[in-house]
Amino acid sequence: MVRTSSAGRPTLEEVAVRAGVSRATVSRVVNGGAGVRGEVRERVRRAVADLGYVPNSAARSLVTRRTGAVAVVIAEPESRVFADPFFGRQLRGISRELSAADLQLLLLLQETRADCDRVGRYLSAGHADGVLMFSLHRDDPLPAMAEASGLPTVYGGRPGWAGAGHAPRPLYVDTDNRDGARQAVRHLRDRGRRRIAVITGPLDQTSAQDRLDGYHDALAPDPPDPRLIADGGFTARGGERAMAELLAAAPDLDGVFVCSDLMASGALRTLRAHGRRVPEDVGVVGYDDLDPAAWTDPPLTTVRQDVEEMGRLMARLLLRRLAPAPRAAGDGPAPVVTPARLVVRESG
Repeated sequence: MVRTSSAGRPTLEEVAVRAGVSRATVSRVVNGGAGVRGEVRERVRRAVADLGYVPNSAARSLVTRRTGAVAVVIAEPESRVFADPFFGRQLRGISRELSAADLQLLLLLQETRADCDRVGRYLSAGHADGVLMFSLHRDDPLPAMAEASGLPTVYGGRPGWAGAGHAPRPLYVDTDNRDGARQAVRHLRDRGRRRIAVITGPLDQTSAQDRLDGYHDALAPDPPDPRLIADGGFTARGGERAMAELLAAAPDLDGVFVCSDLMASGALRTLRAHGRRVPEDVGVVGYDDLDPAAWTDPPLTTVRQDVEEMGRLMARLLLRRLAPAPRAAGDGPAPVVTPARLVVRESG
């Protein structure tokens, strides 16, 4: 019989005795090292399971030079992150992929400039093995901080910050926002809408700019009418306000492309308050196809992007960057752009 330590927690030495191998061999198996025969490796794993041995994380980090954690940085205040289902869906995809790889998710949010400095110090202090970073703005200092930390980093969204075009190319996951917007606006035009407005997100984010560009593409060769463009800030309240601005500036509008479902829910409330019927008077198309899109009244025609899968893809790309196996030149992961697809419901 093998006794456990006085604290009741099995030790590395006790696993070695149970498996009939040296302490060094157990350490190599537990820490994922090479040079152990398959039969011996399996014997050690059985001993670990039999004894209920749990590696000491601090000691393991000294051996592997890994923390077992990934920092997920969202460049938004918590008031927006916890109110917008987009972030919850993307975090779910990330969390599931990291959990399957036995990695912890460390969530870091940016409320103020002081938070940004704190995030930079945290990354540089070596508390994480890699970084997943999204919802960035054009003047965000966070990408430079991630680069300065030396940590492998994957971004959510097409890079648009200063210096993003320099080599090496940033690794990112995005959806084809421009094409999704074209699909939305062409759908409204195909249904006879002629005065089509757009409610954008903040144009210092590439997703919002790409969707505005797609809106212009679909209306070409007609020149853009500035009275038909309003910024809703990617929030429900912003969608309400932007829709009111558009109705005041262009009361004859008969269609609106709203660049997120959350803003679209606010726009629908404003249209109802102004006595405009949807879709009889105004056709509405959103973007995202998150759960609330099917709950609006009427149900929202929208552009679907698989937000959870995008989170999974971000995590998978980072895991490939963290993998110890050497790769041939040019064999590393590449940016991923997923397709967007129109989902037709009643509002459009």
